[in-house]
Amino acid sequence: KIREAILAVEVTRKYSKDQILELYLNTIFYGNLAYGIQAASETYFNKRVEELTLAEASFLAGLPQAPAVYDPCNNPDAALARQRDVLNLMVEENYIMREQANDAATESRQQISADAFDKRCNAGIGIQAPHFVVYAREQLEQLYGPEVVYKGGLQVYTTLDLKLQRLAEDEARKQIATLVGKNVTNASLVALNPKTGEILTMLGSVDFFDKKIDGQVNVSVRLRQPGSSIKPLTYVAAFQKGWTPATVIADVKTVFPIPGQPDYIPENYDTREHGLVPVRTALASSFNIPAVKTLQFVTVTALIDTARQFGITTFKDPRNYGLSLTLGGGDVKLIELAGAYAVFANQGVRVPPTPFLKITDPHGKVLLDLKANPPKGTQVVDPRYAYQITSILSDVSARAPAFGTAGALRLSRPAAAKTGTTNDWRDNWTLGYTPDFVVGVWVGNSNNTEMEHISGVTGAGPLWHNFMERALAGTPQQEFLIPPGMVRFEVCNESGLLATEFCPPDHRTMEIFLADKAPTDKDNVWQKIKIDRTNNLLGTDLCPDLVEERIFAVYPPEARQWAIDHNIPQPPTERSPNCPEPAPTLVGGVAPAMGISSPRDGQVLIGVAQIVGTVQMPDFDNYTVQLGFGSDPADWILLTRGTGPVQDGTLATWDTRRYPDGAYTIRLAMTDRNGKSFGGRTRVVVANSPAPPPPTARPIATATRTLTPVPTPVLPTLTRTRTPTLAPTVTATPTRTATIALPTATRTATLAPTATATPMIAPVTATPTRTATSAATATRTATPTMTRTTAPNTATPTRTATPK
Repeated sequence: KIREAILAVEVTRKYSKDQILELYLNTIFYGNLAYGIQAASETYFNKRVEELTLAEASFLAGLPQAPAVYDPCNNPDAALARQRDVLNLMVEENYIMREQANDAATESRQQISADAFDKRCNAGIGIQAPHFVVYAREQLEQLYGPEVVYKGGLQVYTTLDLKLQRLAEDEARKQIATLVGKNVTNASLVALNPKTGEILTMLGSVDFFDKKIDGQVNVSVRLRQPGSSIKPLTYVAAFQKGWTPATVIADVKTVFPIPGQPDYIPENYDTREHGLVPVRTALASSFNIPAVKTLQFVTVTALIDTARQFGITTFKDPRNYGLSLTLGGGDVKLIELAGAYAVFANQGVRVPPTPFLKITDPHGKVLLDLKANPPKGTQVVDPRYAYQITSILSDVSARAPAFGTAGALRLSRPAAAKTGTTNDWRDNWTLGYTPDFVVGVWVGNSNNTEMEHISGVTGAGPLWHNFMERALAGTPQQEFLIPPGMVRFEVCNESGLLATEFCPPDHRTMEIFLADKAPTDKDNVWQKIKIDRTNNLLGTDLCPDLVEERIFAVYPPEARQWAIDHNIPQPPTERSPNCPEPAPTLVGGVAPAMGISSPRDGQVLIGVAQIVGTVQMPDFDNYTVQLGFGSDPADWILLTRGTGPVQDGTLATWDTRRYPDGAYTIRLAMTDRNGKSFGGRTRVVVANSPAPPPPTARPIATATRTLTPVPTPVLPTLTRTRTPTLAPTVTATPTRTATIALPTATRTATLAPTATATPMIAPVTATPTRTATSAATATRTATPTMTRTTAPNTATPTRTATPK
């Protein structure tokens, strides 16, 4: 800085301001290898600087401030906006009239849209992976600034694996060709090493040079709606709040009221409800109603916080989102979403994606060296929660209800995968991973037009499958490692609690839990109930000759009608007149009276709530009112303790504003002087946050058609669970050898796909079975000399959606 100040003084003393401006114009960088105004004039307009029009001169004048940002070839809209700033300043300074400025802006827009301008931008472009090259250059500018990047001398080694890049290009072209007639023109693919963050492949479009599909738009860094591919973040947030893969949610028709608007009633992709489903099935099969209920439990704020920890930067103020966020109602970038999935693959550790292996300055000083200083990453989530998500996404059986047991999501080795599709058919996705390889795929149209009923499974899925199979061919097969501190228990599917003798064998599952959150309660859905066989009403012990015991799956109130409609017998609610009512339990000859009359079970609470009820009994000693988070809490907070009986009066006052929104259980207990206790519970929902704005679009999730959800609660059934060159060229990376180590920790293959031969999805040929016995090596090189590219229009406008 001192040297620059001294030089500035000397230059000002020696040269006039006009001379300094002339020197500046003749040396400053204008982008696309054009140094000086004459070079820029020839590069962009094929004419000498004396021949430039007002439109052309004002256009060029705005570029030097940030050549990469205002690059006319890669970001024409930004360049035109910058020109408008220049023209406005010229009008304000009375150099030109407003009409001249408008005419110049119109002229420039027409020039940039012309084929001749496009050809000049693309002249000499022979680079491979152009989107990656442009991306790497932009990242260099962010790291070191345009001045350092463009004055020359940086040596940049990139992470790009050219072999994988060519595979991606080949498979993308093949897949888009299979979708001809379905209005599908484009695809994008990103491949990462989750342990190092290396961007191994970045395919921004099917054809960079195809103007008809906006091929120069790098979709992997553009905002698109993710559909249901965002759901794993919702569920991992729920795990952090106490849920498990066994937690049961009622997938039944549910009304979500919106104040001042029509009720929202979401649907699943198959338009059916599925009753009581565990989280494992709900996520793997991408059911939408359970996902909405899960976000209701988690809260929008918590999901956004989780997404940020996983590297997603595009979710902003929580007040701008509703429950549709879990179904894709917020825009993301493919590169960031793939990075989020890399956290799951890397056992909860986030390593930000990077295009650089090594960077040195003109004097040989090492600025960055990924090999010498590997990134440590940040543990953003407990590895056990990350493994639970991986276990679900790699569970072929759990996804079978929606996707079957074969198809695009199943590889010839263990792999986790999730799809997403927006309800308007504008975006579809497949993201998945093995322990050391993460691939994200988007399929759609850059201009945001709708496809013809192409989902994540049929659009992005085959591309993901075929690229993964070819990229991993010949490498060792790896299992997902189980972190320490996890246990397995047999639970009953309908409750997620420990299976009893009443739970049928085909309704049981071996589920994995954190050791400190393993279930301790027994199943309460499958029950033995006394029935009067003469009229099929409830019986008692007082009519033994008429009573027989039958086993029922007793569904909770919100799912009872679904069970009846699906021929799942429910016990009667009416007592048989043939059987006398059992006498109440007496204390000192008098029946105790206890209960909460307000709030009602399932009521939504806002602000300060009065808990009203009765606690009376002979030899009364005390009562307590406690709060627990969720429908079956493991921990309780004492709200109040009373020492006198109450009859239909206030038992406690609860300021719900001091507690986060969500489901709660109020537990009332009273005790007599002999230590005998009676208790009861009421389940409520706290909803103090303002209602989120209504969604504006209706997305869906791959293999699960959905509508746009919004707030207000219906409680789910919960369970208790304790290359180098001179800058600005980014160049090829030297050959690299990657050794993939076999797992060393405890493994499980229980839920992972069987490693049998899996045919490639057409049009690719079959991939044979592979058995790995030793480490493999993969030769990787990086991008060659970087040149120009023409880029996107503006980012895709935000759409609120509810995909699968």
